[in-house]
Amino acid sequence: MADFEPPVAFHFSVAFTGGGPRISDVAFQEVSGLKAGFDVESVVEGGENRFVHQLPKPAKNPNLKLKRAVTEKNSDLVKWCQATLERDLAKRIEPKDLTVTLLDADGDPLASWSVTNAYPVSWEVGGFDAMKNELAVETIELAYNTIKRKE
Repeated sequence: MADFEPPVAFHFSVAFTGGGPRISDVAFQEVSGLKAGFDVESVVEGGENRFVHQLPKPAKNPNLKLKRAVTEKNSDLVKWCQATLERDLAKRIEPKDLTVTLLDADGDPLASWSVTNAYPVSWEVGGFDAMKNELAVETIELAYNTIKRKE
């Protein structure tokens, strides 16, 4: 058995699937918001003073955040964000599924997360500062229905 090497967080890929035009420009410097969980509701039972019941509420997912350098306006991802966020909901939102994959040193998958029915809810361009030598970065936030770790 080979020795296990802990994965590095900087070697990952993002792939979009689903309806509408294919999104191929998927080079990101950061992905965050891969989280699944429940909120709970505390319920006190009359006559039972030793504990409080913790009952699960429906699953609640944070937005998935994708960060990258600002790209050209012909970008498939930019066009999808514009179609969703700049049309005042005049057209139907085209959700997409996506997969985030953590890769090993050879580029082989170590773990992946499947995200369903994602669509942009926020698109932000970082601040510009003439005193800093940094890339102009955009952050795209996606709402989604479910997230599952794939084996």
